[in-house]
Amino acid sequence: MLESKRRAMVFLILAVLLATVSGFLILQKVQSLNDDLGTMVTVYTASTDIPSRKIITPSDVRTDEVPQRYVREEFITDVNDLVDQVSVIPLSNGEIITENMLKDASSVTEQENRLVSVLRSDQVYFDEELTALDRADIIVSHDFDDEPVTEVFMEDVQVARVAHNDSGFSGVQLEIPFDKVTDLVHMQNYADSMRVLKANVSEEANQSTEPIEEDERVEDEDLTDEESDSDEDE
Repeated sequence: MLESKRRAMVFLILAVLLATVSGFLILQKVQSLNDDLGTMVTVYTASTDIPSRKIITPSDVRTDEVPQRYVREEFITDVNDLVDQVSVIPLSNGEIITENMLKDASSVTEQENRLVSVLRSDQVYFDEELTALDRADIIVSHDFDDEPVTEVFMEDVQVARVAHNDSGFSGVQLEIPFDKVTDLVHMQNYADSMRVLKANVSEEANQSTEPIEEDERVEDEDLTDEESDSDEDE
């Protein structure tokens, strides 16, 4: 009886030791896997079906956690990367959003307008750097019936976006009515020279200052009349 109890105690101690060793090995393996996978990273996925060419809104996306090991460079991890973006392909609910699925939303202000890029080149000149929402005039020089002609091609065109490269300002995207797009592209391709000028302040703005100048002139006349009256009284 004592011998059987002694054997039971030995087996119990061995079982406890084996369980402890097994638990330690499992813990080490889990820690190794966690170290291998890395920390969890927040990525953005579609929270609903998103059709292509639709501007992505906050209600269209949600966040998911992915191990850092499986996060690719093109994954969207910053919500600012989704601002003013559209998807070039339809997205399904739960699909991870990547940079190659996105492009900038069109910034045209009217449905019938189109954006046309005009970039600095040997034929295209910019007299000064432009910024978004500036207005521009386009002057072209070309041969017409074998005679050189320089003329105003377009006036008061809105600048939708500005392009930059390593050297700085490189060109613009202009918002053009659709029926004028082919004319502009034709001039880009065949004109001898195209010059883009920053447009002056609109006539409306100039007119808005005229009443102020008139009021000032009237006030000056009133002051002069008052001074003359006071002189006569003296």
